[in-house]
Amino acid sequence: MLSISRTTFQRPQTALLSSRLHEPRRFIQVVAGPRQVGKSTLVQQVAATLDMPVRLVSADEPMLRGTDWITSQWEVARLTCSDSQPSVLVLDEIQKIPSWSEAVKRLWDEDTRAGRPLQVVLLGSAPLLIAQGLTESLAGRFEMLHLSHWSFAEMQAAFGWTLEDYVFYGAYPGAAPLISDPARWARYVLDSLVETSISRDVLLMTRVDKPALLRQLFELACRYSGQVLSYTKMLGQLQDAGNTTTLAHYLDLLAGAGMVCGLPKHAGDVARSRGSSPKLQVLNTALMTVSSGYSQAEARADREFWGRLVESAVGAHLANAALRGECSLHYWRERNHEVDFIVQAGHRVTAIEVKSGRAPQAHPGTAAFVQAFHPQRTLLVGGDGIPLQEFLARDVLHWVSD
Repeated sequence: MLSISRTTFQRPQTALLSSRLHEPRRFIQVVAGPRQVGKSTLVQQVAATLDMPVRLVSADEPMLRGTDWITSQWEVARLTCSDSQPSVLVLDEIQKIPSWSEAVKRLWDEDTRAGRPLQVVLLGSAPLLIAQGLTESLAGRFEMLHLSHWSFAEMQAAFGWTLEDYVFYGAYPGAAPLISDPARWARYVLDSLVETSISRDVLLMTRVDKPALLRQLFELACRYSGQVLSYTKMLGQLQDAGNTTTLAHYLDLLAGAGMVCGLPKHAGDVARSRGSSPKLQVLNTALMTVSSGYSQAEARADREFWGRLVESAVGAHLANAALRGECSLHYWRERNHEVDFIVQAGHRVTAIEVKSGRAPQAHPGTAAFVQAFHPQRTLLVGGDGIPLQEFLARDVLHWVSD
């Protein structure tokens, strides 16, 4: 198996961040995304190409740091900066520091008034928490780089993965070298990625009154990925039951950590969409397979499970694009008619149906949706439609925009 490794492979956002840091100081650069998507690696790759001093420090410690730590690191970076010598300060895991955004605003504004050319890059593993801090204090002062889970094209280029590898093992680059030992791969994903994301990026940083319920909801979402499940039915399957509002909030927190999300129903207006039953969706298929107990061969042999896994791989591809702000994503169901995914990019609506085997010639769900909403495009992925490998190998906007 070909393996370039994630330290030498460069994601497209690497060139973009490098270009921005070579410009005159304008905005704070914010690199946000789930754990294990390569945020720190990306910044290190960029730093190695810069002809200016770079100070890279992290707040990812067992004990939370205070804003005085930000001030001290900022002051050290200022010492390397002058009118003739710009420099860069990188603050990793910034969301771990209480009131970080107010401290960053104060220091950034001081540099702006002084004309000091100190570039600043903020990194965070909890996009939802990062976004809250930015909107509260730093409006107009930042640009965002959203790093989502790796695509099939990236995993194939970096590690030589096949389509079946990607569908089953998902898109965690740090776990990629372990797939030759599936048990070790599974333990790494569960212990180092799932548990760390829940305990440090959700429970440690946000008030969660029922942590056991949040964990159960995560497990339920992984087990039922690709299926529409009402909050009432979810409550019936959860031991530490709360209420539907609590479940919706916890699902938002898990989505903010890049783990699972609930897709709303396409209903033609925002209010009706928000009140709908969610379609559960993993954002990385590793989260679905690691808890299944299946080997890759066993998963492939179970046609029903593999079909849901294929649909979840397509859904993850689309959902990560939506989290990057490229489109919005829904599902549609009315009586016995259903369409797997409804993607809206600008004013263009695309209905997408996924088939893991040979597709039937008639697609009543798509036909009913077309009659009701008149989308600009309909796509069939798999079966007799677009080959799954081709669909996953291209950016979502290739399929849904002009």
